[in-house]
Amino acid sequence: MSAPIYILGGYQSDFALAWSRSGGDLSSATAEAVHGTLAAAQLDASAIESIHVGNAFGELQRAQGHMGAMPATVVPELYGVPAMRHEAACASGSLAILSAMSEIEAGRYDCVLVLGVEEERNTPGEVASTNMNCAGWAGHETLPGRFAWPAAFGLLSDEYGERYGMRREHLAFIAENNFANARRNPRAQTRGWQFKPGAFSEDEALNPTVEKGMRRNHCAQLTDGACGLVLASAKFAAEHAAKRGLQLEKIPRITGWGHVTASLPLMPKFERAEKDGLLFPHVAKAVQAALKRAGLGAIRDVDGIELHDCFAFSEYFLIEHIGLTRAGEGYKVLESGEIAAGGGFPVNPSGGLIGGGHPVGATGTRMLLDAARQVTGTAGPMQVEGAKKFATLNIGGSLGTVCSFVVAA
Repeated sequence: MSAPIYILGGYQSDFALAWSRSGGDLSSATAEAVHGTLAAAQLDASAIESIHVGNAFGELQRAQGHMGAMPATVVPELYGVPAMRHEAACASGSLAILSAMSEIEAGRYDCVLVLGVEEERNTPGEVASTNMNCAGWAGHETLPGRFAWPAAFGLLSDEYGERYGMRREHLAFIAENNFANARRNPRAQTRGWQFKPGAFSEDEALNPTVEKGMRRNHCAQLTDGACGLVLASAKFAAEHAAKRGLQLEKIPRITGWGHVTASLPLMPKFERAEKDGLLFPHVAKAVQAALKRAGLGAIRDVDGIELHDCFAFSEYFLIEHIGLTRAGEGYKVLESGEIAAGGGFPVNPSGGLIGGGHPVGATGTRMLLDAARQVTGTAGPMQVEGAKKFATLNIGGSLGTVCSFVVAA
C-alpha cells in the first residue's frame, strides 16, 4: 500500500437482538449504526464525504433494496452525501471497505463512512436459509439436502477428509472454543447461551445433524446485526488527531489488503485444487497479498486473526489456507491449543461467526472493527495481550469472494 488507511472509530450493534421483535428493521439498525459510529469516531455527520453500505439479502429478507440511500433516509444530515451499496454474499461488508479505501487512495475523499447491515431473523429460519441460496449459482448448481450451505460445506469436508482424513473431535474443539470466546464478548449473539455436557459431540440428541457432516452446534447462527467504521486518509487523520488531542500513531490503520474472486459453484473449484496441497489456492493468494502489502512475510507476523468460521469446518481448513500450518496439518494447532484465547496465535477471540453471530452483510465490517480494537488495546475481555498487528479473512458463498485485511497500531 502506498499509504495506510486510518480507522477513526467504529460501532457494533448487539448481535443477540432480533430487531423485528421490538418493531425495528434495516432502517432503525442503520440509524443506530450511523450515530454509534460517528460518536465513536468523535465526528459530526458533516465530516462524512462518502458512504459505502454492505448488505446481501435486503431485497429477499425485507423487500428492501437501494440500501445506499438508507443512511440519508434515517439520518437527514447525510442527505446529499454520495453513497452506494455492495453485495458479495458473506463478504459484502469487506467489499464496502475496499471500495471506501479505493476512494481515499484515489484522492476523491478523505473521510468515508462504511456500514454493514443485515436482517436475518424477521423470517422463519428455513425461509432465511433458502433466501441465502442465491449466493450460489442459481438454477445451475444443485446441492443435496434442505439447507444448501451446510450441505455445501459438508461436501467440502468430505473432499478434505478423502485427502487428509479428519477427526470430528477437532470440529467440536473449534465450536466449543468459539462459543467460549463469545462469552467474553458483550455484543456476541451467544454470550449468554448455556450448553449441556456433550453438546458439541456426535450425539444426535444433543447435537443433531443439519446436513451430512454438519451438526447444529458446528454452525454459525442466523443473526441481525449492524456495524460501522469511519475510514480516513493520513491527512484527515492527522488533522483529526490534532483537533481531538489524540496521538496519530495510536489510531489503528489498515496496512494491507487482499481481494480475490473465483467462480460461483463449489464443485468446479475442486478441479483447481493443488495436488497434495491446498483445496483453494485462491484463498491463500488473498491472505498473502494482504501480508505482502503490509510488509509482512508470513501469517505469524501478526498477533491473531478474525477468521470466517461460518461452520467449524471452515475454520478448520482456513487455518491451513492462511499459512498457519501446511495442508492437512491444521489439527496440530487445535491439539496444541495455539488458536485458543491465551494461545500463541488466537483465532476468533470475538467468538467469530459461530459464537459472535453472522449477520451476513455486516460480518466483514465487524471483523475489521474487532481487529482495530485488538491493536489499540480496547477489546476489553476479548483482548489479546500485546497485539499490535491483527488480520481478517472474510469469504462469500462457496469461497467465491475472498477478502483479507491487516490492521496495525
